Amino acid sequence: MQIAVIGAGSWGTALAAVLGQKHPSVALWVRSPGLSEQIKTTRENVNYLPGCKLPQSVTVTHKLGEAANGAPLIVLATPSHAIRQTAAELAPYIRANSVIVSAAKGLELASVKRMSVVIAEELPVIAGQIAVLSGPNHAEEVALGHPTATVAAATSRKVAEYVQDTFMLPYFRVYTNPDINGVELAGALKNIIALGAGIADGLGFGDNAKSALMTRGLAEIARLGIAMGANPLTFAGLAGIGDLIATCTSVHSRNRRAGIMLAAGKTVDEIQVETSMVVEGIRATKAAYQLAANYDVDMPITSEIYQVLHQNKSPKDAVLELMTRSRTHEVEEVALNNLHWN
Repeated sequence: MQIAVIGAGSWGTALAAVLGQKHPSVALWVRSPGLSEQIKTTRENVNYLPGCKLPQSVTVTHKLGEAANGAPLIVLATPSHAIRQTAAELAPYIRANSVIVSAAKGLELASVKRMSVVIAEELPVIAGQIAVLSGPNHAEEVALGHPTATVAAATSRKVAEYVQDTFMLPYFRVYTNPDINGVELAGALKNIIALGAGIADGLGFGDNAKSALMTRGLAEIARLGIAMGANPLTFAGLAGIGDLIATCTSVHSRNRRAGIMLAAGKTVDEIQVETSMVVEGIRATKAAYQLAANYDVDMPITSEIYQVLHQNKSPKDAVLELMTRSRTHEVEEVALNNLHWN
């Protein structure tokens, strides 16, 4: 029985390469027939992950049933906006005991739901067998075999450990976490802060500004996550601060690059035209802005980035707005519980 990886962007291709080093039969599904043929011929996805040669154990196909039919483990690595449609298309090929791994980091824009929730709605037969893979995992570095750590989150320990064992390699270390809610939220929301980090870089600010942005960004990610039932400790782990550091600082981060373009005066439409891969933070910002309103959670960085993206606010004005907010405590419990100073 082969493992299926659905989606041949940079991350899907890297995961197929990882799995192909450990398992004898892995199928990589490519939506475009033309790209599928190119990868078959060259064993390399030059469009999205040049330099990564796929092992011979990886077969490439543009036929979904050929990749997924009866597979015990299916990795969904399409962009978040395509997850619902792709999951629905997978329904005829799912076995009752199949495990689905979501590798997408985002929120569904229309419903503001997490990816595992969307998948469960479309594939109710395996609702208890959904896992999430998330962490500081740039596809470019994974493809090179650089040491990488990630998190497999699921509500079932058995499922999480099955995914852990399936992916674990000497250079690809997998930890488990029962907080699928927090892991997914951390993976989606860090992209918003990475847009802000790119704006800071594009405006020529230094380490002080970026470190402050990342720290306060993590605070508001955790604030929303806790309001939505997540474990606070998740945000201090690989899926939280680990992924936040990687996405806000790396040359590989497409969200950071998009922020730099925003600082240069590019519009969202111009950025999306010029960027060959999906910038998840643009959609995530709109979804998080709605969630903050739904849960009555203060998310000032998200709010300012939303206004830059969707209300034509100047990035410089957004920075000024953040820096001149009314004074407050760093640790919110001080204000909430009216604790006294010594």
